Amino acid sequence: MPDDTPPRSPLGQDGAPAGLKQAIAEQFSLQATIGGPRGLAESILPMTVFSVVWAFTHDVPRSVLAALLPAVIFAVWRIVAREPLTQAVSGVLGIALGAGIALYTGRAQHFFLPGILKNVGFGAVYAISALVRWPLVGVLLGFTLGEDLHWRRVRPRMRVYQQATWIWVAVFALRAVVQGWLYSTGQATALGFVNVLLGLPLFGLAVGLTWLLVRRVPTAKPAEQPVGEEPVRAEAARD
Repeated sequence: MPDDTPPRSPLGQDGAPAGLKQAIAEQFSLQATIGGPRGLAESILPMTVFSVVWAFTHDVPRSVLAALLPAVIFAVWRIVAREPLTQAVSGVLGIALGAGIALYTGRAQHFFLPGILKNVGFGAVYAISALVRWPLVGVLLGFTLGEDLHWRRVRPRMRVYQQATWIWVAVFALRAVVQGWLYSTGQATALGFVNVLLGLPLFGLAVGLTWLLVRRVPTAKPAEQPVGEEPVRAEAARD
């Protein structure tokens, strides 16, 4: 008996390849980006513990010790489970650096200085990449989605990658400005809790906006026209 089922279109209802939505979702998934719930805990818990202990004790050494404890536990956990140590080691080093500065100066807010500088650095790198027309979001997603660097020759694709990169610049800038102000005013307790608020919620918003932008334009192919000759197909998909 013949199969009357119509062939499945490679394009989704929005004109984008059917696999694009899934690929972007996988690329920006919590597991792939920050290591899942454990990765989130590794990045937030030590600073939160530090702030809580500091709020009750106002004792820098005790607060530092309390913050280092969960960082070390997570690292040992990964060693026992034979998992990659890159994220755990970088987290411990960052916490240790902040702890050393706080212990040396006796000022609790210095514990958060490495994190603030990291946001400034990432924001600057993302901004420069967009300005020189090598947006980092495009570089990262291009290879994941099989575009390689062909997207740089397609104006609509270049445009959405630049816009998405500026979204992440705004994320890093917001974190740096808010945390920088709290740091300059010595509000160590508030710094820890703001770190939570500007963590996963802001991250999720940036991921959602990035996905909404990137899904508007089909992935670039090797035969696409260069940027100066904007493809009609891509423009139609964008509209």
